[in-house]
Amino acid sequence: MKEINELNFSDDVKYSKSHEWAKISRDIVIVGLSDYAQDQLGEVVFVELPQNGDTLFKGDELGNVESVKAVSEIYIPVSGEILEINEGLEDAPELVNESCYENGWLVKVKPDDISELDDLMNKAEYLKMLKG
Repeated sequence: MKEINELNFSDDVKYSKSHEWAKISRDIVIVGLSDYAQDQLGEVVFVELPQNGDTLFKGDELGNVESVKAVSEIYIPVSGEILEINEGLEDAPELVNESCYENGWLVKVKPDDISELDDLMNKAEYLKMLKG
């Protein structure tokens, strides 16, 4: 595992306490796992995600990520309809490790209430939480 200062934290996303990130892009929210989360998990070997069209509520289990170390739940940071899942993760789950903010995103959501993202942390707040 890397030291916190060796990890990549994007300035243009918000972070949840459970280590998911959310990025607003036009009227959708893209969700993924933070660099800290993927580093803690180790080599990701499988990602289970919901179906397109599913409706989830903030804090619901979005799916699971399986690594060589453990299986961990993923939680959705905003309520809404799943518009798209990252199908590339079926054949290449390691994208979560290699490019968690770009090619390793998990889902795209049409949010019910974009203000739910106000409860998430910015980069500085997230780093403060991680450093404890």
